[in-house]
Amino acid sequence: MTTAEHIRETTTEPIARVADHLNVTDGVLALAEAQPGCPVYAVRNGAGGWLDVTIASFLEQVRGVAKGLIGLGVEPGDKVAVMSATSYSWAVVDQAIWFAGGISVPIYETSSAHQVAHLLADSGAKLVLIGSEELRAKVQSGANMAGGKNSGVEIYPIETDADIHEISASATNVTNSQLEAARSTAGADDLATLVYTSGTTGKPKGVRITHRNLAEGAVNIVPFASEILAGDESRTLLFLPLSHVLARAVQLICLHRGIQVAHAGSTSTLLEDLGTFRPTWLLAVPRVFEKVYHSAAAKAQEEGKGKIFEAARATAVDYSKALQAASSGTGSGPSLALRAKHALFSQLVYSKLRAKLGGEVTHMVSGASSLNPEIGHFFTGAGIPVQEGYGLTESTAPITLNIPGATRLGSVGIPVPGSTVRIAEDGEILLKGSVIFDGYHERPEETAEAFDAEGFFRSGDLGSLDADGFLTITGRKKEIIVTAGGKNVYPAALEEAVRSHALVGQVVVVGDDKPFVSALVFPDHETVPGWARRSGFGELSVTEVLDDESAAEALQAEIQTAVDQANAQVSRAESIRAFGLIGTELNQGSGHLTPSLKLIRAKVAKDFSDEVESLYSS
Repeated sequence: MTTAEHIRETTTEPIARVADHLNVTDGVLALAEAQPGCPVYAVRNGAGGWLDVTIASFLEQVRGVAKGLIGLGVEPGDKVAVMSATSYSWAVVDQAIWFAGGISVPIYETSSAHQVAHLLADSGAKLVLIGSEELRAKVQSGANMAGGKNSGVEIYPIETDADIHEISASATNVTNSQLEAARSTAGADDLATLVYTSGTTGKPKGVRITHRNLAEGAVNIVPFASEILAGDESRTLLFLPLSHVLARAVQLICLHRGIQVAHAGSTSTLLEDLGTFRPTWLLAVPRVFEKVYHSAAAKAQEEGKGKIFEAARATAVDYSKALQAASSGTGSGPSLALRAKHALFSQLVYSKLRAKLGGEVTHMVSGASSLNPEIGHFFTGAGIPVQEGYGLTESTAPITLNIPGATRLGSVGIPVPGSTVRIAEDGEILLKGSVIFDGYHERPEETAEAFDAEGFFRSGDLGSLDADGFLTITGRKKEIIVTAGGKNVYPAALEEAVRSHALVGQVVVVGDDKPFVSALVFPDHETVPGWARRSGFGELSVTEVLDDESAAEALQAEIQTAVDQANAQVSRAESIRAFGLIGTELNQGSGHLTPSLKLIRAKVAKDFSDEVESLYSS
C-alpha cells in the first residue's frame, strides 16, 4: 500500500479486557502476589545512588496511608486532591486514595490560587495533600476564595517520609477488613480520578476517568508496546508532572507490568538523575526533545564543531528516513555509503548524545503535542528511536502510538488495542474505545456535545489516516485562522516548522480577519546569547539583542530562513508574510504555557495584541 491513499476509519482489536468488578488496585495486587520482590520504584539513597522499592514494600506504605486517610474521614466516593511535584510520595498517595475507596483530583503545583479555588469548588474535594509547605498558602487562599465548605478543607503535607508516617498514624482502629472493603468498593466503570483539562480555552473542565479507562488501557498497552516495555531490567525516569494524565497513566502502566520507575528531582538535576539511574526508555513532550537537540547543536557550535554536528545531523536524518522507507516497502534501506557515514558519526557524535541520557536508553516516547518529524528522525538515526503517540485527557492519554516494527515518523501511530479512530467529513478526528472518558463532571450539556450520534468522541483535532492506518495530526479545528480574504489557514504546521530553528523558543501564527498571515516569534533565551557571542555581538541577552539594531537585524535574518522553510510547505495565501521578534519568554510562570508546555493561544493573543496590530499597521 502507498501512504498517498487514505482511509476513513481504523480499529485495533483489544488484547485484554478487565472484569466489571475489578479496579486499578487489582492489577497492583496481582503483581505483588506473583512477584513480591519485584522492584517497582527507586528512591534516592542520599549518596548519589538509588534504593530499590519492591512491590511488597510499596504496598505496605500504600496500605498504611490508605488506612490513615480512612482514619481522617475519607469514605468510598470521596474526592481527595493532590498538589505536588512529581515524586515517589505522589505515587504512594495515588494508590492509597484508591485503596481507601476515594477519587483522586490532581492539581498542578504551578496552578494559581484562583485555579485551585475553581478545582476545589467544582470537585468538592474533602482533603488536599500537598507536596511542599510552600503550597499550603496557595491552597488555603484558593479554599477561602471557593468559600462554603471548601474554606475549611483540611490540608496535609506529603513531602517527607515523616509526613507519610503522620498520615498513616491517623489510622486509629482501622482494620484490614475495613480497608479491603473500601478498596474493593469501586468497580471497573466507577470513577477513579477527576482530571481537569489544562485550560487552553476557558475554565478547566473535570474529565471523569474511570477505573476501566486506566486499567484496561494498561493491560492493552503493555503487550502492544512490549518491545519498549519488555525485559526484567526495564526502567524509566519520570519527570513530566504526575498531575498530567499522560505521566500518570504511564506510571500506572509501569506498576501493572513491574517496570521500575524513578522520579526526577527537578529539571536542574535531570542530567545527573539520568546518569545515575540509567533508564532504558523515556517519556517526554516535544519541547524537551527540541531543547536537547538545540542544546547539542549550540554546544557543538561553541566548541567549533558546528560543521561536524550538522553533517552528523543530516546523516542521522537520512539514515532514519531510509530505514523507514525500507520498513514501509517504499525503499531498500540505507546505502553502503550512508551506513559508513552513520558508523563514523555514531562514534564521534551519537554516542555522546546517548551517554547524556544515561547510556542505556533504547526508546523514547513523545506525547502531549506534535513533534517535528526532522527531530524525530534525528534521534532515531542517532540510535534512540522516538515513538510518537497521540491522546488527550479525555482519552486517558495514549489512544494511538507508533511502536517498534510499526513506526511512521510524522504520524502519531496506529490505535492502541481496543480503540477506533475515524475521520469525519470535515477532517475532525473521532475516537472510540475503552480508554475514552465517562463525561465532564457535572456538565451534561457539554458531555452530550462532545460525542456524536454513534458515541464517538469529537477530539477537536484535525487529521488523516493513511492506507495502513497511521494517524497524522494536521491541526486544531478551533484554531483555524480565516484571513480577510476568506483563506483557511491551519497554524500548527507553520508554527512547528518555525519553532524547529534553534534560535526560536515559541511562535504564534496570527491573521484572523487580517489581510495576510503573520507571526509573533519569541527567541529562545538559552540559545540566543551563545549565537550573539559567536556572531561577534558580545555577551547579550535576548532583550539586549533586540535593543541592538545590528544584532536584531542579524537575528531577524537568521529566523527568516526558518520562516522561508515553513512557507515553502504552503501556498502564498497561507504563508507568513511578516513576523515580529518579542523578547518576553513564554512559560508556565507567565501564564502562556500549560504544564504540558502547550501554548495558551488566547492568552498570548490578548497579552500581545499591540504587537500583532503593529505587524499590520506597518
